[in-house]
Amino acid sequence: MTLEGLERGHRARIVAIDWSRLPREDAARLRALGLDEGARVAVAHRGVLGGRDPLAVMVGRMTVAVRRVHAAAMEIEPL
Repeated sequence: MTLEGLERGHRARIVAIDWSRLPREDAARLRALGLDEGARVAVAHRGVLGGRDPLAVMVGRMTVAVRRVHAAAMEIEPL
């Protein structure tokens, strides 16, 4: 299951990220924001238009906007 498919309000742990699917700059930014293997996350909100992009993801006490294409590269396990 990927972060893209996690239901709003549910919690998960990132177990793997396919960094090869992401531009290098985006990967570095996501890592700097704490989105890396082992991070515990929860989807707080989804966008309201069209593709429901971006996702508001809670990482610790911080909320990070994540594009669906980035969330699709993050393999998770529900908690």
